[in-house]
Amino acid sequence: MATFRNPVHRGYFADPFVLKVEDLFFAYGTGAAPGGRPFEVLESADLVHWESLGGALDPLEEEWATDYWAPEVACRDGVFHMYYSVGTGDRGHLLRVATASQPEGPFVDAGLVLTPNELFAIDAHPFRDDDGKWYLFYAHDVLEGERVGTTVAVDRMTSMTSLAGRPRTLLAPSDDWQLFTRGREIYDAVFDWHTLEGPFVRKRAGRYWLFYSGGSWQQAGYGVSYAVADHPMGPYSEPQPGPVILETVPGEVIGPGHNSLVSGPHGEDWIVYHAWDPDVTARQMWIDRLVWSEDGPRRSGPTRGPQVSP
Repeated sequence: MATFRNPVHRGYFADPFVLKVEDLFFAYGTGAAPGGRPFEVLESADLVHWESLGGALDPLEEEWATDYWAPEVACRDGVFHMYYSVGTGDRGHLLRVATASQPEGPFVDAGLVLTPNELFAIDAHPFRDDDGKWYLFYAHDVLEGERVGTTVAVDRMTSMTSLAGRPRTLLAPSDDWQLFTRGREIYDAVFDWHTLEGPFVRKRAGRYWLFYSGGSWQQAGYGVSYAVADHPMGPYSEPQPGPVILETVPGEVIGPGHNSLVSGPHGEDWIVYHAWDPDVTARQMWIDRLVWSEDGPRRSGPTRGPQVSP
């Protein structure tokens, strides 16, 4: 019986998203490919052995477009749509979309800002419901409430390149594990800033399971939790407090998070995420079998030792 060990890709590959296209898997991640093009693309037949296909996106020409984050790709009618954010550092990020005729690209930006009225928007996740309706989940900044910061929102997609423009905030920061940093100077004020980001939705047993990452991506407290609803637009509730799906294993795995889910070769769910290398110099791609119970997803890693291959 074949086994593997994490990480499944030892190069820098943050915010991994995996798309299955027929019998192949394509992974997209934050970070430039060799040659400098944004969003390296990896290809695999088994989720374990990956080959680089180069960078996915033709970069924008604007001077402010220096940092490209968290791509996700959806296919409709033979066209592949890549949703991503771009800005300068941790400022000014908004969501855009690019298209291609094949999963590895090259993707060409459509010239559209999907979230022009947001202060800051990242981590786009397109979701198609069983009735054919599409929704875009993402993370945005909210300055009201007891705990302010970045949190998860959703808007209805009126097409693959446009939103209804009526986003709904789905979750409010609720606990100290979601703290990004204290005393953050931003928007001409100082906040104890909280972060909920990296949304990903799986429909199962008639309900919508919203996975998200919380805390600071640079720290060991970063992890993954979930909320559940009966409709994509919510309301969502969190059955358990804390990073109940993934969290740091002291001395072994640091800061696992920003997950996606993909069905393996035999239809089983795998959770794909990044975690820091031992020297905390790069975020690498890991996978674990996602365990479901009758009540929902259970802790599913991170796993450092040998596992049965997909």
